[in-house]
Amino acid sequence: MTERMVSSSSERLISSGAATSGRGDSILIERHGKVGWIIFNRPDVGNALNADMLGQLERAWKDLDADPSVHVIVNTGQGQAFQTGLDVAQLAHEPEALREQSRRTKRAELRLTAWQNSVWKPVIAAVNGVCAGGGLHFVADADIVVAAPEATFLDPHVSVGQVTAYEAVALMRKIPAEAVMRMALLGRHERIDASRALELGLISEIVKPPADLREYAQALGEEIGRNSPAALAATKRALWGALESGLTEACKAGARELVSMWGHPDQEEGPRAFAEKREPRWLEPSAPAPEDRSSPA
Repeated sequence: MTERMVSSSSERLISSGAATSGRGDSILIERHGKVGWIIFNRPDVGNALNADMLGQLERAWKDLDADPSVHVIVNTGQGQAFQTGLDVAQLAHEPEALREQSRRTKRAELRLTAWQNSVWKPVIAAVNGVCAGGGLHFVADADIVVAAPEATFLDPHVSVGQVTAYEAVALMRKIPAEAVMRMALLGRHERIDASRALELGLISEIVKPPADLREYAQALGEEIGRNSPAALAATKRALWGALESGLTEACKAGARELVSMWGHPDQEEGPRAFAEKREPRWLEPSAPAPEDRSSPA
């Protein structure tokens, strides 16, 4: 884990000639080569999640997951904040608008993050600023987290009479338990800055200067995207599955993922490309079949 300085001489601008699609009011979807982007776009309210944004967010994950040209997904925010959780103003004035989210919360059927939407493409969270409350979902469920020096992390639930649960439970599997407990119990009175987050393993890099955060996340995504898409997905399923299983069962499940690649064209192409000193030509993934996510009434 390091602080990463991005050299201006090696910049790879992601804005020039980049393909964009699926733009909505509160979520932006962008595609730059093999890297897809989901960008929170309510900067005037800290990118807080309102009902419209929640609906767009689930569709965004599914859209990029179904696109075989996208091998890696980056999640970030517009403006000074990364993500500050549920829009409490809407909750106070328009509770009906968030009724579906309440039902999903009660049933543990959230659809906020890649993990919650069964997206097995690698996900990078590029934390550009404040990450608070429900915003921690996207850090807890990302595969790799990088951050700007100004990034801060806090969970103010108990300070507004709410319970800290989902986000903190997930974080307990990634960083020391006491650090999670401090953040959960101190509420808005405990802020973890980028340097402390790096020490705890909450993030893996601090990117300087902060203006280069997206550029670095794009470059990181491109490097990951050079690998076999099938092997990446199988590896991610095996490693995330290990967080939910005992050691023996996790190893058995990992073995099933490993064996699932036997006979796959990428397993022959990889060694051949290495021997021939060239970039491998991986089998492009096909779009996933639609999945029935209907809930019982």
